[in-house]
Amino acid sequence: MFRSFQELCSALAASDKSLLAVAQNHLNNLTKPVGSLGRLEEFAAKLFTIYQGKFPFETDPALHVLAAADHGVYAEGVAQNPQEVTHLMILNILSGGAAISVLAKQNAMDILLLDAGHKGVCPEHGRARKINALEMSGNIAREDAMSLELCEQLVLAGANAVCEGVRKGYGIFSIGEMGIANTTPATALFCEYFGLDPFEITGPGAGLSKERIAHKAKIIGQALHRHKNTYPNADALQVLASLGGFEIAALCGVVLGASALKHPVIIDGFISTAAYAAAYSINAIVKDYAFLSHASAEPGYQKIMRCLGEKPMLDLSMRLGEGTGASLALQLLRSAKVIYNEMATFADANIEIDTYLPKYHADGQ
Repeated sequence: MFRSFQELCSALAASDKSLLAVAQNHLNNLTKPVGSLGRLEEFAAKLFTIYQGKFPFETDPALHVLAAADHGVYAEGVAQNPQEVTHLMILNILSGGAAISVLAKQNAMDILLLDAGHKGVCPEHGRARKINALEMSGNIAREDAMSLELCEQLVLAGANAVCEGVRKGYGIFSIGEMGIANTTPATALFCEYFGLDPFEITGPGAGLSKERIAHKAKIIGQALHRHKNTYPNADALQVLASLGGFEIAALCGVVLGASALKHPVIIDGFISTAAYAAAYSINAIVKDYAFLSHASAEPGYQKIMRCLGEKPMLDLSMRLGEGTGASLALQLLRSAKVIYNEMATFADANIEIDTYLPKYHADGQ
């Protein structure tokens, strides 16, 4: 278990990039034209480095960490749905009725729900854990989302959920979220970390009109102005405490924890990517261990990807959250795993590589 934020950060180390060449050599010698499995080969090589050159490597079992929270900025009229929906969706997720519930069941993912602080009682459930007694974060347009001390505590709670998961035998992790109004702090974080304009990347969330999107962007602008005046030289963690949300802080911890323990972590959509952006801003090493699952349909997401230097695994016009995109991306990583582990090499199949490959290259395949 990590006892402090400093200990967590000290445990972060880059993956061994020399293993990429080893992985690519293996992939090039499988019974297929070189590079013909496209990005699946990229995913397989990255997994090989994360698992430190172990062959065959095993990704499963998988644990999806879903953090839920309420937000004080809701009072500024930035959300379409009533705040009570956060609690109702927590109940729905745990009872098996939410989209992430059915997709996780189909894709053999276990769910751990972290109640990071919402207006409701955390259900007594074996897959739920309360990690914060507060009901909601501060209104970021007028005050910090949380204290720096609480932010560190929530980051550690997320990281230590990974520690516990590793002890239980989980090999791969993913993150998702639930929280009415949480696209507002997520957008504020993207703007502050990457110097983006809220009027260019603010989106509808769960369905705001054009007029209300403009209002939401204005509120985010107010939050950024307050933050810059209060913390002119803020580091990445202070930005998260000032402009983020409880669940975003906890999921940032999951990303840092998985990276520190050298396990892959799949990032869901817009809000989960804000948690990843926070972790990345704390230490860019997390890029070695993370997979960006899908391109959110929120406006501005492509700009955010360019800032991160990432290309999502999937583009399905999804914008639900919860971890739904991450659950689908898990199957791609499983496919990358079996390709790497189980496909025959040319030598295994008694195929002469010099006679096999020219035929395919001549055909343009």
